[in-house]
Amino acid sequence: MPHKTTSYFEGAPDILPVTLTKGMTISELISLMGATSFEARVVARGAHLLRRMIESDDAIWLGIAGAGVAGGMGGQIISLIEAGFIDVICSTGAQVYHDLHFAFGLPVKAINPHTDDNLLRRLGDTRIYDIGIREKETLEAQDELIRQFVREKHDVLSRNSLSSWEFNYHLGRWVDEKAPKPQHSYVAAAARSGIPLFWDSLSNHSIAMNLARTDREGYPIVLSGQQDIFSSAAITFSNPQTGFVELGGGGPKNFIQQTGPTISQILGITFEGAERGLQITTAVEREGSLSSCTFAEAVTWGKYKQADEDKLVQIWGEYSIIFPLLAAFVLNECSIREPKRFVNEMPRFSKNLENAR
Repeated sequence: MPHKTTSYFEGAPDILPVTLTKGMTISELISLMGATSFEARVVARGAHLLRRMIESDDAIWLGIAGAGVAGGMGGQIISLIEAGFIDVICSTGAQVYHDLHFAFGLPVKAINPHTDDNLLRRLGDTRIYDIGIREKETLEAQDELIRQFVREKHDVLSRNSLSSWEFNYHLGRWVDEKAPKPQHSYVAAAARSGIPLFWDSLSNHSIAMNLARTDREGYPIVLSGQQDIFSSAAITFSNPQTGFVELGGGGPKNFIQQTGPTISQILGITFEGAERGLQITTAVEREGSLSSCTFAEAVTWGKYKQADEDKLVQIWGEYSIIFPLLAAFVLNECSIREPKRFVNEMPRFSKNLENAR
């Protein structure tokens, strides 16, 4: 059978071996990566998608799974917060807890992960892979600071049942006032910029473990998962365009993406999902690590409006490598945005969703 005279690839960009040059900017590096192949090309697509989210004034959610913040990546998140490039956050409670070590100057060390863990235990050391943390001087000191916050702010924290974003907003403001180095805390930075910061779980972390103790010491606090669900859905519903940026997968990714189905499937309100999504993860589809939720599958659940490669980019990679590239790229390329201060808008957002039912 004769070949067609015109190739299917006609019009596709040529691949050329572009060379690196001394003094290249991050924008030039991303452009070079986009002109190559494999995951480097996907990273470039992700960088340009994040730029479009910012320039289109999307309401941008950041999901934080894994242990990146404990490993010092909170500074990169702070940079994006201060540039106005993040509007809402969902984090594991663990990364809120570990973030505070840096604000209070509690020791966190870069260590060799290939060590004797039995010896570490005897010495009072603990670790998250190559992150070294002292049990007494860091963890127990941090626990006491959490309990101190609850005792000092109990009057405010106990007036009503709280969404996790309300707890974290008060915590961030307290850290900003009390910590010797609040500039190192993304929780404090979020509070300063009026960014709602949710947990993906109300109980699966050390902050909640400490609340179990302060409840029994006479300082009870009631947290509401239902309020978290409704408040997060109200944010997505009340903004004309939404972009999700997900570092890792797990609970934060699901919490962010379930806002669409909460509106359409559970509350019965017509809603098509978010406009754009960017995920960085090493999870694979075939054995369920993506929670049966590649971006294409997510469209079938009403989490995103449409399966469009220009609007949904899934990068396979470890986010401590990829996220700094994307963050540096948009900080170089995009103008600073005024913070949306959604904390102040939460009553209006909730009313919008309530009235739509």
